[in-house]
Amino acid sequence: MKILLLGANGQVGFELQRALAPLGDVVAATRGGKLPGNIDCLRVDLGDADSLDRALRAERWSVVVNAAAYTAVDRAEDEPALAQRINGEALAQIGQWAARNVAFVVHYSTDYVFDGQGARPYREEDAPAPLGAYGRSKVAGEVALRESGCDHLILRTAWVYGARGGNFLRTMLRLARERGESSNGGLTVVDDQRGAPTSSRLIGATTAAILKQWRDDDAARRERYNGVCHLAAGGETTWCGFARAIVARAAAAGWIPREVEVMAIRTADFPTRARRPAYSVLDASRLRERFGLTMPEWTKGLDAVIGELAEAAGGK
Repeated sequence: MKILLLGANGQVGFELQRALAPLGDVVAATRGGKLPGNIDCLRVDLGDADSLDRALRAERWSVVVNAAAYTAVDRAEDEPALAQRINGEALAQIGQWAARNVAFVVHYSTDYVFDGQGARPYREEDAPAPLGAYGRSKVAGEVALRESGCDHLILRTAWVYGARGGNFLRTMLRLARERGESSNGGLTVVDDQRGAPTSSRLIGATTAAILKQWRDDDAARRERYNGVCHLAAGGETTWCGFARAIVARAAAAGWIPREVEVMAIRTADFPTRARRPAYSVLDASRLRERFGLTMPEWTKGLDAVIGELAEAAGGK
């Protein structure tokens, strides 16, 4: 099985490289044509239609896994056309190529397709109602992929974090370390937005488990892989609750010098360019029903990532 992995240098892309490796020949692609360590790889910029077309025509890909995206939520309000190109139009291009070449596409979407006004975990059949340009661009990508007619699986996820890349966990660790070393107060974090923090490692492992089943299934059974599934950890918390859990575990592991105080604030006290969904919990029961995959509680993923960071730092 020959797999084209787009966005291989992101936090999800990194985990996908190692999770997908046992399944076949994985060819990594990044916008700059480099992986960490200045290692050469395929250059693919989803903002450049010609670049994407060259990559799609380079091999007879069995699967295209798209972990690349425009993710600057606030900047998207000022660059809606670029967000639309990368998150929307590029998916039409990928889908049309895949339909012509009988390839399977795995693509990642987001909780931002919803308005966050729900009172129970969002299901796949709930109607999208994005609040901003980023969410609208991700909805456009979902629609484009579906309308292309290709075989595809869209995995919606939320509150993604990991041991690498720019994410909430790494920001909280940096700030907690700085405040802990200087004894200069604590942290203030929004406490009225709810979701389930989902580690990039869980996303990579779950994707690999699904693709292994897809590879081993006969063509007659592959219909169950088409459509949308929610891929998010179990349980829920707030950003403030997540930050407190990060700080407590990091202090216990010796990753930060002391456990600093994390104080709750409202979304209104921390204005941003783009509106965020207040409720981002995703119902992942379809993953269990279709593929036998049960998502662990979000705290388990956090324990694993903090443990990985502490081990890498030698417990310091």
